[in-house]
Amino acid sequence: MRSTLPPEAAETASGGREPAPKRKSRRFDLLPYALVAPVTLFIILLALVPAAFTIIQSFFRVDALDPPTRFDGFGNFTRMFKNDAVVSSMGNTGLYVVIGVALSTVLGIGMAVLLQRPFRGRSVVIAVLILPWALPGVVEGILWLNIFDPNAGLIASVMHTFGADEGAVLLGQNHLLTIVLIELVQVWQITPLSALLILASLQLIPDELYEAAVIDGASPWRSFWHLTLPMARPGIAVSMVQGVIATLNVFDQPFVLNGAATTGASVTMQTYYISFQNLDFGQGYALSLLITLTTLVISLGVVRTVYRRVEL
Repeated sequence: MRSTLPPEAAETASGGREPAPKRKSRRFDLLPYALVAPVTLFIILLALVPAAFTIIQSFFRVDALDPPTRFDGFGNFTRMFKNDAVVSSMGNTGLYVVIGVALSTVLGIGMAVLLQRPFRGRSVVIAVLILPWALPGVVEGILWLNIFDPNAGLIASVMHTFGADEGAVLLGQNHLLTIVLIELVQVWQITPLSALLILASLQLIPDELYEAAVIDGASPWRSFWHLTLPMARPGIAVSMVQGVIATLNVFDQPFVLNGAATTGASVTMQTYYISFQNLDFGQGYALSLLITLTTLVISLGVVRTVYRRVEL
């Protein structure tokens, strides 16, 4: 008698493989997209649209004193590099970046290593450490302006006590000294964040690695150089990037401490002067675009050079 079972059932009954289950059609879930949509829209409206507008307007002559708006090609960039004040501010900003990133990174590594091991009162120390970073740049500039004051400032009083010349420490007289003093104020602000970013990387290093280094006879310095620094490179890279961004866009400290003097003016300050004092918005857009591209290039260079993925 012939079997009337379907081929699939007959194969299963005779000990063959079971039929593959039918795939259920996946339903499109809108919830994740709905949750992400507000943030995405916020980023587009707040960052991408202004960035696109800046790129477009940097190639137009937008001058309230010379209407109408008209296409100018690379005219804004050409005039920008012929402006002595802008060129001088580029040199100043370069010094700010070199001094600020180097000092904040070195000091951040030192602070992070000191805070790596738990000790009594560490949470209080971290809370106090973060205060300079939490203060607005204008407030810090005013605080340090009183310290640098040539008549009643702290530095002038100490120098007068030891019989030194009070006028030797004056912002605006010596170019390099002015840059260093202004950048020290910014370093005081950005170093706490660098220390916390590096500390976060150090907290991920297992204690077993340090114990193994001690067993192998490694000195504390060799452990720091060959274990701590390599393992902390992701945090160091992030801290250096935030230092690059902060120093390239420095405005508050030079503006408060040195005013409009060219000895300490930054590129961001020149963007403000060109756009809102000279009303040459086209050149201001071009300078803003240059700052953005420079920040992006240097940040990518730092990440490619310093960052290394750590496999534990």
